[in-house]
Amino acid sequence: MPLSLADRLRAIRLLLLDVDGVLTDGAIVYSDNGSETKAFNVKDGLGIRMLQRTGITVGIVTGRRSESLYCRCRNLDIDLVFDGVADKGAALPSILQKTGLTAEAVGFMGDDLPDLPLMRKVGTALAVADAAPEVISAAHLVTSRAGGKGAVREAGEAILRARGDWEAILSGYRS
Repeated sequence: MPLSLADRLRAIRLLLLDVDGVLTDGAIVYSDNGSETKAFNVKDGLGIRMLQRTGITVGIVTGRRSESLYCRCRNLDIDLVFDGVADKGAALPSILQKTGLTAEAVGFMGDDLPDLPLMRKVGTALAVADAAPEVISAAHLVTSRAGGKGAVREAGEAILRARGDWEAILSGYRS
């Protein structure tokens, strides 16, 4: 019997994220000296922090390398970073070995074709609203928000609600 979306979300112990098009809107800005800049959404950062508070690890799997990504990961205490990855699906065995988890306990959020191999290997595949149609078709959950516009925050809340952790998170902000 296939797992329900709620069951899949409850099983997540590690949420992996693509960067360009998921944590950002996909734009890459170069300065005159050639340095790269990315814009990250603060709401996504809060979503990541809330997941971390409940024991869910958040990690990165991206095809590009960027100093701005390293800065954002340091800011959010994300230590699991796989960057410069050409075949994201092939990275999963290394990730599982490093974390001691099974693929069923891993969620991955993507937006474009290079994300499909990993999405098809994890327990829960998530996509942003403006993902490629093929990615949306492969996803168990598609956010209503676009990449870089709070989609990670939205996915985090869905995970926390499915786990029954949402009210505890809210109570921390009410007092």
